[in-house]
Amino acid sequence: MISTEDLLVEWFRTHSRLDQGRFPIGIGDDMAQINLPSGGSVLITTDMLLSGVHFDLARHRLDQIGYKAMACSLSDCAAMASRPVAAVAAVGLANGFGPDAVKLIHQGIMKAADRYDCPLVGGDMTVWRQTDLLAICVSMLSVPSPNGPIRRSGAMVGDAICVTGGLGGSIHGRHLEFEPRVNEAMALAGMVRIHAMMDISDGLASDLPRLCRQSHVGAIIRAADLPISDQARLSPDPISSALSDGEDFELLFTISQEDLELLRRSWDQPVPITCIGQITSGDKVLLTMPDGRTEPLGLRGYDHFERLDD
Repeated sequence: MISTEDLLVEWFRTHSRLDQGRFPIGIGDDMAQINLPSGGSVLITTDMLLSGVHFDLARHRLDQIGYKAMACSLSDCAAMASRPVAAVAAVGLANGFGPDAVKLIHQGIMKAADRYDCPLVGGDMTVWRQTDLLAICVSMLSVPSPNGPIRRSGAMVGDAICVTGGLGGSIHGRHLEFEPRVNEAMALAGMVRIHAMMDISDGLASDLPRLCRQSHVGAIIRAADLPISDQARLSPDPISSALSDGEDFELLFTISQEDLELLRRSWDQPVPITCIGQITSGDKVLLTMPDGRTEPLGLRGYDHFERLDD
């Protein structure tokens, strides 16, 4: 089942009329690529976070919210194997928020900016009339790695499907303190040929089918091999949590079986890499359960428009 968001993305893509010579990568990947008149290229992304959707003003600190806003865009850079260069942030403040609130948000943004050497170079702010609304939008520029940028559309039949880190458990607070996998992406791109890659923002059950659709392939993954996070193991159904919680911000990528063996021998980063399945021909995305049953990957991740349809 294709989400409303994915249908809209496809509609925008067919109506964009972008000049491929100037914009080699447009709508549908984690970042767009712009060829510069002077030579070379940059990548650009933007992410918006809203109170009541991506964070809770009653429970989450403003510095945590600022950090998450910056880290989401950094994760897009990681998804394309690109190095962050600079960011701008726009903030729509709840009525009653004063300068101290802005400084706390800025503190969180700068924590991520300093950690990943991506300066905040400007922005904008405004104030809502409502008292319970906060919106933060971060836009970011990056430059591709020598072997990038890496798109979602290059997966090949027979590829190993891999993820970094652990999956699931965002409801327990992981979504506020995650580390965007910028360094891991750059290390991967320098070690093996990544055929396709994206970050897991809406959950593996939503994002793996997106990668497969853009690559015109299918997939089969093994529930027993999912790297379920410690937080997800607290849920009544850890497998469903790992597949559908969303906001993991781990890398999902495909590589050849030969490169998988190379990674197993040579990967020396502290963040683990797990092979969870294989790319197949056709268009079906399947899940093999621990008891041996194979079924369609029917669990859904986060859908931005689901609440609007209620």
